Amino acid sequence: MYSERASTLPHVIAWRSVTPPGRREHRILPDGCLDIIWRDGQVFVAGPDTTAQIGRPSPGSRMFALRFGAGTGPPVLGVPASELVDQQVPLDALWPASAVRPLAEADDPSAALVAAAGRRWATPDPVLVTLAAAASAGRRTDEIAARCGLSNRQLLRRSTTGFGYGPKTLTRILRLQRAVELARGGAPFASVSATAGYADQAHLAREVRAMAGVPLSSLV
Repeated sequence: MYSERASTLPHVIAWRSVTPPGRREHRILPDGCLDIIWRDGQVFVAGPDTTAQIGRPSPGSRMFALRFGAGTGPPVLGVPASELVDQQVPLDALWPASAVRPLAEADDPSAALVAAAGRRWATPDPVLVTLAAAASAGRRTDEIAARCGLSNRQLLRRSTTGFGYGPKTLTRILRLQRAVELARGGAPFASVSATAGYADQAHLAREVRAMAGVPLSSLV
């Protein structure tokens, strides 16, 4: 069972999951975000991914988490996202153990995570907010940089700090998310490729295979 909702923090989603009996492994697609996750009393950070990760939770396992979008996670964690790409890191490697222990022992992990993140919260960087929205819309990097009043190199640095990778990779990842959403909604793959911004259906197939490791039909 999986559910999510908007948290009280801007651009942050609170989600929870309970693994039912017989649940098979599943693919967790990159989404341009990082998460702080409570899992059965352990608290860790799932950094921004560049390819799909394989989830193999045990039956009955419980998870409560915050997903930080628009580059809002690094100020809370105190490290740039580039240091966490494709990694899972114990939270006490980034925060003092005295701050993490109450989270691990919390009766309401979701509320505890929101409160802890709120104490370290920083106003979202407007450049990263703009970048996330423009990348999701498939804008070109030079167009995004101009909109932000930055050079391409300056935008690359800001993007790497906030998201873990540059604007082009972020755009590819968000385009994949859009394509999978459309396909799961029943759209034909030819329509998915055109609507999501791929050159053609073969381009869609290559990108899905490269980042998800399986064909789009398997994800659907």
